[in-house]
Amino acid sequence: MSTDFAPRTAYINKISTVVPEHDVHEDFVAYADSTFDLRRKQLLFRRMADRAQISHRWSSFPSLADFYGDDPNSVDTATRMREFERTAPDLAVRAVDGLDLGDAASDITHLIVLTCTGFVTPGIDFEIMARCGVPTTVERTQVGFMGCFAGINGLKLAHHIVRSEPAARVLVVSVELCSLHMQKTDDLETMLSFLVFGDGAAAVLVTAEESGLAMDSFQALMIEDSRELITWRIGGVGFDMKLSGKVPGSLARALDADTMKIVLSGAETSSIDMWAVHPGGRSILDAVEGALELGPEDLSASRKVLDNYGNMSSATVLFVLAEMMDRGDTGSGCAMAFGPGLTAETMLFHAS
Repeated sequence: MSTDFAPRTAYINKISTVVPEHDVHEDFVAYADSTFDLRRKQLLFRRMADRAQISHRWSSFPSLADFYGDDPNSVDTATRMREFERTAPDLAVRAVDGLDLGDAASDITHLIVLTCTGFVTPGIDFEIMARCGVPTTVERTQVGFMGCFAGINGLKLAHHIVRSEPAARVLVVSVELCSLHMQKTDDLETMLSFLVFGDGAAAVLVTAEESGLAMDSFQALMIEDSRELITWRIGGVGFDMKLSGKVPGSLARALDADTMKIVLSGAETSSIDMWAVHPGGRSILDAVEGALELGPEDLSASRKVLDNYGNMSSATVLFVLAEMMDRGDTGSGCAMAFGPGLTAETMLFHAS
């Protein structure tokens, strides 16, 4: 008897993306501008904000003062987590509803929830079951606290599930409320990191049905001597983010020809038609574009997402893939997302 087994290809059939209703980007820029005692820091921050290529970032509260009052450092982590519990499930449910699953929601076999900006249980997965028609027998997994590259990790997990269980219908939901973790400081690097983050959610349906984006392979990379360049720790007044200004340079050096041969399974960079690069910030996109010698249009989807939403942590690369699907892009693709470690998670895919 033959023991040969040919795993099925897993496809991203649909992606739904949503953001909260309040645009707080200009509100934050005005607030941050007032936190610096030194005129030199204030001018430098303004210059960097003008060059950030971000027009909008979204939050569930109308303004920073609405939630934080006069001093963000007076709002402890417990208060922030209560706000996460209040608002994150609604955003996640809106994303799932955007898939228009209808009665097919009852056919979902696996639910994967991604978040690194809050913790609560019973939580987002329970709300999705209760409000979206997903059965309570669904196999549930939460990918927590991995950071911005977790969007790729969620897709990777769905890919493995479908390849081992071809009848599986996997729902991947990312929800991030980055705006809950702002703090008051006159440290320029920290305030510049707050400048790029916003809130958003994405829901993805992954099955063996041959429609959408076919996921081909995944590759994880850890960049040497970069462990402290991006860190994410739980503090007393929210989660403490460190995003070093050295990240773009480290990425540019790491994405050399030998590394890209591994990422692209031996193919040439020129063979990739679609680049779904996590827009962690303008300088990160510029670094990737320069290192890979890409053309000005190659990262247009990533730059559009950055401009309209900022960096929404794990949801962001899913927004980029959604933009490509909405545009009807075809050919071979490479997705990349970066996060703590410094780590890069990559995915090869194709669309016809």
